[in-house]
Amino acid sequence: MPEGSLQGKVAVVTGAASGIGLATSRRLSAMGAQVVAVDVDGEAAKQVAGELGGRSVEADVSRSELWPSVADAAQELGGADIAVLNAGVTTGVEDITALSDDQYRRIMGVNVDGVVFGTRALVPQMLAKGAGSVVATSSLAGLIAFPGDPVYTLTKHAVVGFVRAMAPRLAEQGVTINAVCPSLVDTPLIDGEIRDTLAGAGFPLIAPEAVADAMVYCVTEGHSGEAVFVQLGWPPTAYRFGHPPGPRLPEAQGKVPPGWLAEQPS
Repeated sequence: MPEGSLQGKVAVVTGAASGIGLATSRRLSAMGAQVVAVDVDGEAAKQVAGELGGRSVEADVSRSELWPSVADAAQELGGADIAVLNAGVTTGVEDITALSDDQYRRIMGVNVDGVVFGTRALVPQMLAKGAGSVVATSSLAGLIAFPGDPVYTLTKHAVVGFVRAMAPRLAEQGVTINAVCPSLVDTPLIDGEIRDTLAGAGFPLIAPEAVADAMVYCVTEGHSGEAVFVQLGWPPTAYRFGHPPGPRLPEAQGKVPPGWLAEQPS
């Protein structure tokens, strides 16, 4: 999309101070959007806002009581048109018996609560405008199993499920919601040991800017309820979910419960 194509739009980006959030903030700003940079590192968020001429909010996305300040910052600019709910953490714990309560609560709070609270706080502004776009950062670990961090995998599957379940109702009101599911990205979440292992195996990391491309795709293409994967050599592409098994009774062959989706919305 050309520069200026999001002129006049207001975009809230969480985890905006680094990695995918920073690349996405810059991309949306270059396209004309006013960016509200949200990050737990308030000084870094201010730097991003200063660079882009936007607003900043210091907030831990897992704390519901802080979301009104994010919504207020967006409303001061005219109300959110775009929400990129990107903030995320890992546990780095493979052995479930070594997982502490604090590690569990932290990752659930940031990766899951941050998406739910952000959607709840910002969608009303979009509904007031009659249109809007929510994009949540999931992961390839939201589509397949990642044994190296099972609880991280749990949270990213949760994001995909939430997005797909929210899509039909929001679509009726003019708001799209999608998940972006990148493979391994060159961000601060990839520590030195993992980098060395990947380099030794000849496995390249994805640039954050490529994930920003997928974010823009979700915002501008008008689709909803998709889990868009990001892999090197691929354009942003919606993952195709299979049809779930239904009853094998003649009178109910292939049926799903009322109100359930049988397959991914088109």
